[in-house]
Amino acid sequence: MSKYRITCEARRAYSDSIIYNDLTEEGLTYTLRDVETIPNGKIVEVSIKNVSDHDFLGVIHVRLLLRQNHPQFFMPGYMYGNNTADMPNHGRKEFPRIVEGAAQRPESSYWMTRSDRLAEPVSLIYDEGTVAGIAASPYWIGGNSDKEAVDFQNKSEKPFYQYGGFTCRIGENGNASVGYTLGYENAPWLFIQTATVKERTPLTEENSFLLRANEKISFLIRVYEYEADNELGIHEAIKDVYKAYHQPPRKIDGMDARKALELLSAAIRDYAWIEEDKMYTGFVYDRPDGYAYNKIGSLSWTNGMSVATPMLLAANQLKDSKMRQQALSFIEEVIAHSYNPSSHLMYDAVSDGVWNVKGWWYSGMHSGGHSSYINGQALYYILKAYMSEKIKMNVEHVDWIRFVQPIIAKINQIKNTDDEYPFSMSETTGAGLEYDSLGGAWCLAATALYCRITGEDSYIDGLKKSEQHYYDAFIKKCVCYGGPLDTDKAVDNEGILAYVRAVRILHEITREPLYLDHLRDGLYYEVTFKLGYNTPVKVKPLCDIGWSSCGGSITSVANPHIHPMSSTIIDEMIYLVENTDDSYMRSRLQDTIYWGMQTFNTTDKEYGYGLVGWMSERFCFCQGLVVEKYPDGTPSGTWFALMPWAAASIIEGFSNL
Repeated sequence: MSKYRITCEARRAYSDSIIYNDLTEEGLTYTLRDVETIPNGKIVEVSIKNVSDHDFLGVIHVRLLLRQNHPQFFMPGYMYGNNTADMPNHGRKEFPRIVEGAAQRPESSYWMTRSDRLAEPVSLIYDEGTVAGIAASPYWIGGNSDKEAVDFQNKSEKPFYQYGGFTCRIGENGNASVGYTLGYENAPWLFIQTATVKERTPLTEENSFLLRANEKISFLIRVYEYEADNELGIHEAIKDVYKAYHQPPRKIDGMDARKALELLSAAIRDYAWIEEDKMYTGFVYDRPDGYAYNKIGSLSWTNGMSVATPMLLAANQLKDSKMRQQALSFIEEVIAHSYNPSSHLMYDAVSDGVWNVKGWWYSGMHSGGHSSYINGQALYYILKAYMSEKIKMNVEHVDWIRFVQPIIAKINQIKNTDDEYPFSMSETTGAGLEYDSLGGAWCLAATALYCRITGEDSYIDGLKKSEQHYYDAFIKKCVCYGGPLDTDKAVDNEGILAYVRAVRILHEITREPLYLDHLRDGLYYEVTFKLGYNTPVKVKPLCDIGWSSCGGSITSVANPHIHPMSSTIIDEMIYLVENTDDSYMRSRLQDTIYWGMQTFNTTDKEYGYGLVGWMSERFCFCQGLVVEKYPDGTPSGTWFALMPWAAASIIEGFSNL
């Protein structure tokens, strides 16, 4: 006996009311017909007919209701659990949170969003051993008289017609629900970014679905209901959705990983290195009167080691001495000047040659101090650079190992009783100030890599305990947060990138099958943020050049754009595929590789700015973060700048292909 039931309701455009009524009140009827049984569910045909003699214009909402106990919602890239609604909101950045009975921004008891905000067209509930959900075509094609839901298995040449939408709701007469809409609403609010939130807008022709008098339309939905031990069970539905709606990213003639590596690294070498500062700049702007720079001196993350190590990997592969010397110069600056003797950690930022903890993100932190994300990532990249030099160039930088050794010791002294690394640490003592973050998994990855390189085994037991904590507290629940420092611990994609590196290394060291399983679960979480189809982008320049969203990963539920950081773990994806022959991950891997080959200028100003090889971090696949503007005020779907860390993400991923 199914635990769910399907209902339909509608709301007419240009109405003062925001209430959805039973279809009959709007002159509509619906029927459901089971079409096919699929793993963990079935395909259902929904037929809706306008039985009145008046056209219907509005939103039609197909809902799957489930008797609720403790529902957790999963709308890939948009909602995970409750998007940490159990954390304090006061003074924090805004992003969607779902709470029963709430109606004060950013908390609501329901959410409706245009379909392209999701990485996959599905809305799921996990509730006490059951996964239930609904998937459907994210957009419609054709025209008013011949519109149809997209059949992703059979290509149609009909033009884009309209987006659909997806929903979730908690606490309605004891039910939780997820839904799919013909037409769409962004309700109760549309988050363009955390600082730009729009109120619910009226239904108009733009976001409403037209059903003419006596017209009937039919479409298919995928309905899921199956047992699962925990939230990890959602991945079975997402795998099925990916298979049903997958569209590969575009392939550019003559482009391969080697050529992309050459173009991207040459652009950074020639335009982003500042010799007098021995560092890379954070932004390069191509102005009519010359190049302008925004340095953003960082130890890592948005500059620094996250650029230097990928550039060193590229240099050692391409045998480019100038590129290699630039990368080595920055690493030597870090070794010589970034160490804080008071905290026994590295300073996180540098400005005018002075190292400090007050990077551009500092004012958004709640506890200040050093960042474990940045310190851990920098340690990891120093060690990765060490390996490249030793293996590729037969050069052993023993002083680099001596430099990281006391910092590795320090970060492993300040774990809490849960064996979790801190989120932030004191500038004066190095003591842990704040925890509860997956961002600290960079310390886990760095320590694991240190053990692998040096053969040190005294940290192994502690690493195992820390890994298990992160798995139980974050990965197993499919709710990971505390990565990027500018999102106020919103659920994100970034922290998992450190975790999958760590478990891959732990498997290499121990050969224990457990870590392959955990690597799979970590990567399965990551790809919930990865677009599995190509959204019909309507904003320049992406809509003009055929850019594909498939294969790119959404940053977080607070920063709703695609950036290329997930390309850095191509090697970990390959490792899982080679050790498990996981066909699902193999396809996701191919998406990631081909997405990275079409994210940068292959000709001057192809993306509306810059030269060949220039690449920014921002790709607006939906309405989120469309805040940049052309000189004439037209909105842009990307940033007009070369951003070295972004290009370096692709470089790192391609460096071993």
